[in-house]
Amino acid sequence: MKYLLPLMVVLTLVIGSLANIYINSDDWYGSLIKSSLNPPSFIFGIVWPILYALMAIIAYKLAHKIAPIFIMQLLLNAAWSWIFFYFHAPLIALLDIVLLIYLNLRILIIIKSESRTLYFLYLPYIIWLLFAAFLNASIVFLN
Repeated sequence: MKYLLPLMVVLTLVIGSLANIYINSDDWYGSLIKSSLNPPSFIFGIVWPILYALMAIIAYKLAHKIAPIFIMQLLLNAAWSWIFFYFHAPLIALLDIVLLIYLNLRILIIIKSESRTLYFLYLPYIIWLLFAAFLNASIVFLN
């Protein structure tokens, strides 16, 4: 599991990224009213690989402690992109991300009990999820 979990992180990155390909060929996302805090698209391409790298490190170090719940959060993470961008279902995507935040807060508690350093490495992911939830909620309420 020690090596399998980080590989699953990479697989999740690929699966989630495939849904994002449809953004370029789909006018739906471009037509949505977004929060004024919505960053330019290229920011997501910078932030997510960094967050996935940090997730892979944590997955490698703590696979024996976090595997079942971590796998669930990876599935929800990959599903969000498909729900939002491919199926155009921002409300369902918002529900997905709320559950994703809950699971990751539980993971964060486990990590904190194991390593202060790993806790601080995982914290940016939680913060980004909260920001992503805000952006998702903004789209739900503005459109």
